Amino acid sequence: MVSAQPCGGTKPGGFGGLAVSWRLAGEWGGSVGAGSGVQASEVPSTGPPPLPLPRSLSSTAAAAGTGTWPKDVGILALEVYFPAQYVEQSELERYDGVEAGKYTRGLGQQQMGFCAAHEDINSLCLTVVQRLVERGRLSWDAIGRLEVGTETVIDKSKAVKTVLMELFRESGNTDVEGIDTTNACYGGTASLFNAASWVESSAWDGRYAVVVCGDIAVYATGNARPTGGAGAIAMLVGPNAPLVLERGLRGTHMEHAYDFYKPDLSSEYPVVDGPLSIQCYLRALDRCYAVYRRKAESQWQQAGIKRPFTLDDFKFIIFHTPFCKLVQKSVGRLLLNDFLAAPSPDTAAGLYKGLQPFRGLKLEDTYTSKEVEKAFQTASQEIFNQKTKPSLLLSSRNGNMYTPSMYGCLASLLAQCSAQDLAGSRIGAFSYGSGLAASMFSLRVSQDAAPGSPLDQLLSSLADLPARLDSRKRVAPQDFADIMKRREETHHLANHTPHGSQADLFPGTWYLERVDDKYRRQYARKPV
Repeated sequence: MVSAQPCGGTKPGGFGGLAVSWRLAGEWGGSVGAGSGVQASEVPSTGPPPLPLPRSLSSTAAAAGTGTWPKDVGILALEVYFPAQYVEQSELERYDGVEAGKYTRGLGQQQMGFCAAHEDINSLCLTVVQRLVERGRLSWDAIGRLEVGTETVIDKSKAVKTVLMELFRESGNTDVEGIDTTNACYGGTASLFNAASWVESSAWDGRYAVVVCGDIAVYATGNARPTGGAGAIAMLVGPNAPLVLERGLRGTHMEHAYDFYKPDLSSEYPVVDGPLSIQCYLRALDRCYAVYRRKAESQWQQAGIKRPFTLDDFKFIIFHTPFCKLVQKSVGRLLLNDFLAAPSPDTAAGLYKGLQPFRGLKLEDTYTSKEVEKAFQTASQEIFNQKTKPSLLLSSRNGNMYTPSMYGCLASLLAQCSAQDLAGSRIGAFSYGSGLAASMFSLRVSQDAAPGSPLDQLLSSLADLPARLDSRKRVAPQDFADIMKRREETHHLANHTPHGSQADLFPGTWYLERVDDKYRRQYARKPV
């Protein structure tokens, strides 16, 4: 079984706010924020002081439209939502009549979060965006772009983004760029890349971008059902960030494959070719890593440094996680790449000891080799423990969230590491979406780990993640199966009140209240 381990000391919980004081560029000129008459989100009157940005946007917005490149564009804040109920995978094994350990040891999964029929993709995204804005003490006017990555399609025309605009109604801010982006689990990464590109473009007006990733991963009864999950993540993107997207270091691989797809538009369930999907994932990993390494080495050569890029150059590495065991195999896969690329690896001692028999292999011939998989998974065990295992907390306890999956790994890592552990480090990230689209990129962490620094505050805002997971309600497998059956039978209905109780939701959660006879959806929010 894969269980997450902390990579640093514990940190105090709590969440401050993002002190918002910003000025629009060019002819807009005037300040917007406290005292401006703009309707801000309601926040508690008590609690920790606001979380400061590295600098307020008033000092960077002036660069918009002037040709000045915004510095250190990346993730300023991150918010996570997952359902308030879950099923134990060990209990699901017994209920499904499979051998003990098939889901826990074989897949590396402990628990699986799930949604009843009164939660849908719109409600998940409403919840996580409002939580980001409220806990960050942001003004809705401070957001100039919002893009949603999701594959949970409940309307073939109307975007989730348009529903989220209801949150902006009182502020009057309708000047918000962005729309939904869809390709399996990759849409969130495409949205993040688009957000960063917007901030670095001539279109940027000095405001924040928000990236939303959300999905409900459900499967028909059978061996794929334990790989489900649900959740949403929202990220605030802008300059002077504590997590910076490294420029020029991005390797992408795209191809046409039917490994996982959803051709039946009347069903929430996908069609899955499991063995092909794993092979596609690993092939995409190989290709993305090769392109990423080539670009990193090219940058080094321009700086007068000539050496190969290896796993040692990532302090941490996170992955899209369909199930945790695949991630452990993926770390071994990257080590295989390093081994085959090394001009003369030492196979008598050290990391590559005993691997000489695999020296002449070609990557494309190894995807189905259990011998290669086992050898390199064993050789990379310590690398996995140090660089990746801490990131699997949310994946192992909530399951596969699809588009938010890799960003849940990022949140898990940040929740369990100290600022000192992370400062100045490079976090590698592999994002994959079936069909297929994949990218490897990296985040450079701020050097400033001082108490109260933006990095320290970001980590503190996520420190309650384990406690939030512990606070969920455990549901018996039979009740879980009944809820899934009811969802399957009713998710597409009009003139319908969905089944579900507010008692099964966290405070502040949005939920689907009613679908009218024209399929228009009405939402309400459980009081905070």
